[in-house]
Amino acid sequence: MPEKLANVTLITGFLLMGFPDDQMLQRLYAAFFSLVYLVALVGNLLIITLTTIDHHLQYPMYFFLKNLSVIDICYISVTVPKSIMNYLTNSHSISFMGCVSQVFFVVFFAGTEFTLLLVMSYDRYVAICCPLHYEAIMNRGSCVQMVTASWFTGCVYGSIHVAGTFSVHFCGSNIVHQFFCDIPSLLTLACSGEQILEYVFIIVSCCFAFVCFTFMVASYVYIVSTVLRIPSSQGRFKTFSTCMPHLTVVTLFLSSAFIEYLGLNSKSPSSLNLFMPVLYSLLPPSLNPIIYSLRNRDMKVALGKFFGEK
Repeated sequence: MPEKLANVTLITGFLLMGFPDDQMLQRLYAAFFSLVYLVALVGNLLIITLTTIDHHLQYPMYFFLKNLSVIDICYISVTVPKSIMNYLTNSHSISFMGCVSQVFFVVFFAGTEFTLLLVMSYDRYVAICCPLHYEAIMNRGSCVQMVTASWFTGCVYGSIHVAGTFSVHFCGSNIVHQFFCDIPSLLTLACSGEQILEYVFIIVSCCFAFVCFTFMVASYVYIVSTVLRIPSSQGRFKTFSTCMPHLTVVTLFLSSAFIEYLGLNSKSPSSLNLFMPVLYSLLPPSLNPIIYSLRNRDMKVALGKFFGEK
């Protein structure tokens, strides 16, 4: 037993070394991250404002969109500001508790967002396939309960992954080959054989995500079959244009995260392993306002009224 614990390192902090340590490149990364962060903040804050003040947007779909925007702001704020500060100051350190907090909140908000996307797909299914029962099924109480369940699921999801990730002992280096503390990068620093608990959690989470994604796909199969029976080609196009972006973002979000977790056993960072977290942590918060809201006719009208009043 003493021999197994001989290489255990008492880590009080980590070094986030996700990208090349060139000062010019660091400035470029800081500029890029700042631009994406600004776009995400402005877009999501605008959605929250419009869905709050405009009386024509007081429907379940926009209630879910407002919660999605809140989640996206929180999600991107967990990692990006710290990364920008590190790039500008050329300091890559993060405390142990800071790393624990990042893991918890990243998984918390990612889990909440995915669960809410499932709720939103159900909302579209009811609206298109069961329009006569929509108001009865998607009443105010039901919507609040579904959103609350999404936040609760994300909290539980974050808690179990923090417990699984930081139940291990760390051996050797404290360098995290990523721009934030993500689980795959941290597990490569763990002592051999101690990652089993978190591996189990990840496998169970992937199975759960796959089941949820299957339900999403099934709901859209029913939606498509219903839409194809609409006689108006304009009506069919309008419905498809609102449904397909949702599936696109869900697929992007899941596939990038799935590829990232497939690299769990990779001790040496690859370009793909560095790129995928950027994809699933930066793109959804910045693109969601465009895909889900700003392409919507009612949102465009509300946007025009808002800036017209200004």
